Amino acid sequence: MRIATSADSAVAQEGIVEWADHLPWLKLLHIGAVVLWCGPLLYLVLALAGPGDDERLTQRRVLRLLYTSVATPAALLAIGSGTLIFLWHGLIAPWLLAKLAVVAGIVLMHAGVGLLVLRSERAEAPVRCRGCTALLGALLAGMSATAWLVLSKPAP
Repeated sequence: MRIATSADSAVAQEGIVEWADHLPWLKLLHIGAVVLWCGPLLYLVLALAGPGDDERLTQRRVLRLLYTSVATPAALLAIGSGTLIFLWHGLIAPWLLAKLAVVAGIVLMHAGVGLLVLRSERAEAPVRCRGCTALLGALLAGMSATAWLVLSKPAP
């Protein structure tokens, strides 16, 4: 069994400082991933709400590509980087719990958009999304609530 010395403490502190130097980059990654997640998600809902015609079959395939290649990886990156930031700060505050609840709602809406994209692509006749206006409103409300919760959080 080895006893910890002050040299071990200094090495541990050095590692913490080193990691803390990267925290602004992690926050930048998180914000960028959130933008890359939310932008395509809003576009997808608007594209699905538009009038459907047979010429849009190619566009429907592009929508699926946008969903699977941009929006979903960005969502995973945003959630992963946000989790790392949360673990680094190690705090559980009411504003954070509220934010996580709102983000969970956005994730559920993300899955709903995916189902709409899949239904649109598989339909032989053009599909018009009747609930897209409500979904767009709910997404905008969730994104706005998340931004408000983050920007109005109390100072540490």
